[in-house]
Amino acid sequence: MAHHKLKYLSGFGNEFASEDLRCPGSLPIGQNNPQKCPYNLYCEQLSGSAFTAPRTGNKRSWLYRIHPSVLHLPFERTQLGNVTSDWDQNDPNPNQLRWLPFEIPSKKSANVNFVEGLNTICGAGDPKTRNGISIHIYACNTSMETCCMYNSDGHFLIVPQQGTLYISTEFGKMVVEPLEICVLQQGMRFSINVDGETRGYVLEVYNTHFELPNLGPIGANGLANPRDFLTPVAHYDDIEIHNFEIINKYQGKFFKALQNHSPFDVVAWHGNYTPYKYNLTKFVTINSVSIDHCDPSIFTVLTCPSLNPGVAIADFVIFPPRWSVQENTFRPPYYHRNCMSEFMGLIIGAYEAKEQGFLPGGASLHSMMTPHGPDADCFEKASQSNLQPGKIAEGTMAFMFESSFSLGLTTWGENTCCKLDKEYYLCWQGLKKHFNGNIA
Repeated sequence: MAHHKLKYLSGFGNEFASEDLRCPGSLPIGQNNPQKCPYNLYCEQLSGSAFTAPRTGNKRSWLYRIHPSVLHLPFERTQLGNVTSDWDQNDPNPNQLRWLPFEIPSKKSANVNFVEGLNTICGAGDPKTRNGISIHIYACNTSMETCCMYNSDGHFLIVPQQGTLYISTEFGKMVVEPLEICVLQQGMRFSINVDGETRGYVLEVYNTHFELPNLGPIGANGLANPRDFLTPVAHYDDIEIHNFEIINKYQGKFFKALQNHSPFDVVAWHGNYTPYKYNLTKFVTINSVSIDHCDPSIFTVLTCPSLNPGVAIADFVIFPPRWSVQENTFRPPYYHRNCMSEFMGLIIGAYEAKEQGFLPGGASLHSMMTPHGPDADCFEKASQSNLQPGKIAEGTMAFMFESSFSLGLTTWGENTCCKLDKEYYLCWQGLKKHFNGNIA
């Protein structure tokens, strides 16, 4: 199916219903589990929350498929990528950290698909207790073809940086390009095809689901609007495939099982537990139009809240092109020590506070209470600039995974990837003493 012909359902967290147009009437009416489903399909429920969760947070979908997903051989342990949930591999490192662009494997050296190209940089918590997060980089050059993956540990929020992702899911097909994101929720089977060298970032959350942030005094509209989130429509593959691989991420490790048919054989489905995507360019930016620099929380696209009100397990925040008009204000991000951990990535362009060194496909990590802020060159320019209204971040899209967890580095992130910038600290060493005892 050509990606420009794909159709989607609009809305965030909606109760959707969809059936493949090739099989009209495949979705049962008036009940979930009839004795015999239309077209002799199998009925299967995918639960994303406890049965007894309050209605406002109860997540589930009903799938009507050619084969039940239980039809596979036993799972066996397999080694893929550099994925881990062991945060005690290295001594803690409180320094400001920055990575140069992560390397994409060349097809001349090896064919690497999305799962094989997953590498964990940092994280915290434990998937066994469903409490914590992991941050991964994916770097691949080959389609998954006759294999798929599902994650028993949590939800994947995927941020493409280079290359388009052609994603097949049990719910239908999605195409996700740079400047878009997608969320593949716990338990959903997916396969990712690519056209060539492909790279991006993954935020994995073990806890509850992503939500839209509350708007408070902003009012009813703004930030990421619900109508701009897209869910795929039903599309089934009735294909017999010898030794199709099912990859399961379970308790931080990979397992593999084989089956003889495509897992993407869902003819119809209904429910509110689905994969979805979002175009970051549709974000409605809110900012100050008088003085001072607003906290970056005004750029939150999605949040995974904790039980502590106002404190997030993880926020996904972006820094899109926008107008800057504040008077008598140091306009770049202020110097900061934060009780949250801040992992940043750059999709395209040059980040305003560090135009050198922080590059697309790279990353930075500023851990709890570690000071950070504009480099010396940015400070000097912004302190002396003529404060006229101006468009900033044009041609740029940076983002942040912010978390209340203190993140531990993996061996791959600190050593094996060989991309950690040992001279990052130098960008602040040129900050001068301007104090002279007289009021400015």
